[in-house]
Amino acid sequence: MHTRQSLIRFFLWLPLLAAFAALPANALNSSASCDPRAHGAKGDGVSKDTAAIQAAIDACAKQGGGTVQLTPGTYLSAPIVLKSNITLQLDKGVTLLGSADHADYPAKTEFREPGLQSLVSATDAANVAITGEGVIDGAGETWWEMARSIKNAGVMGSDHPRPRLVVFDHCKHVRIEGVTIQNSPMWQVVPYYSDDVIIRNVKVLAPARSPNTDAIDPFSSSNVKIDHVIADVGDDNIAIKSGAIGSPGPDAPSRDITITDCTFLHGHGLSIGSEIAGGAQNILGERIHFEGTDNGIRVKANRDRGNDVGHLTFSDIDMKDVKNALIISEYYPKILPPDAEAPQPVTRLTPHFHDITLQNVTATGSASAGAIVGLPEAPITNVILHNVKIGAQHGLTISYAGVSGEGVTIEAAEGQAITDRKSTRLNSSHLGI
Repeated sequence: MHTRQSLIRFFLWLPLLAAFAALPANALNSSASCDPRAHGAKGDGVSKDTAAIQAAIDACAKQGGGTVQLTPGTYLSAPIVLKSNITLQLDKGVTLLGSADHADYPAKTEFREPGLQSLVSATDAANVAITGEGVIDGAGETWWEMARSIKNAGVMGSDHPRPRLVVFDHCKHVRIEGVTIQNSPMWQVVPYYSDDVIIRNVKVLAPARSPNTDAIDPFSSSNVKIDHVIADVGDDNIAIKSGAIGSPGPDAPSRDITITDCTFLHGHGLSIGSEIAGGAQNILGERIHFEGTDNGIRVKANRDRGNDVGHLTFSDIDMKDVKNALIISEYYPKILPPDAEAPQPVTRLTPHFHDITLQNVTATGSASAGAIVGLPEAPITNVILHNVKIGAQHGLTISYAGVSGEGVTIEAAEGQAITDRKSTRLNSSHLGI
């Protein structure tokens, strides 16, 4: 009888044991806490706390993971590296401030190009998080001054690289929640070849004139959720990428990305591209408010940086005082082709845009309704506009694109509402104009 009762108890415990075993490592070690102040961090904004913060991260990692907690103060730091099963928690009143000394950012190969190490990074890590109500500040002003004085400084392949601010390189199960990330020397948050990324309740900020300060750039990444983000920056509010200009390959696509309940202020809008040599699929944007951005929805590439880009859905979008409401162009950085454009040979980098749906989209106060323009050798196919209402100074131009829709209203103060250029397959009878 005693043996039978023991067996019963054993089988009753089996589900609990299985659930415990299935927990991620950072959950198992969530009680571990490593205090950078115990390793000598001062948080006075003057002393460099790099070594102390890194020592706390390494100590937690040796225990199998845990939380590295920064309590109120300003922690001046050079680059730090997160590890698997580590949560970096920035309490309210904390600023992790990047060093203004450019020599503190070591040269490294990043994204297959010469670059500089970012302030916060993780490589080949799993179960990594940045949480709290504090601030990560990249102190980017001196880097922006350099970028303004040297053409293309900081762009991929440049001889004058700038560091990004937060980079997750080949990571899994990443979470950024609650914090404010601001003033990066260049791109601010970059998941690169990473999977299962959540960025939620985050502010990403930089002055409107700060060059290349994209807020969030998923790069060849998958299963990314961007939710309740406020982005007010100097470049793309979101830029989904997957391969450099002229990339020899191979390049992985960005796919299965959702962007929900966000507010985009200054910036260049929600972009897919232009560096999209690996392609992008299954992108969903819902309930997004644009106000004062240069662009609203923008899908962009060119013959030297494209691939398959499709199954994109944008719904419940409202725009106020956005310069260009909608741009889908395979001619970036231009929008429209030359008048006598001839087809060119199709290559690995030829962009192919297809299956793009915009529904319940409203824009007021735009300078231009925008453009949907494909290449003669690679026309855009199956663009669907449903319940789209745009009020702008200039109308919508469509060329080398198959566009249909219902309930579409384009009000142009000057010129035609829709300009149908050569070789366009436009189902205008369904556009309601």
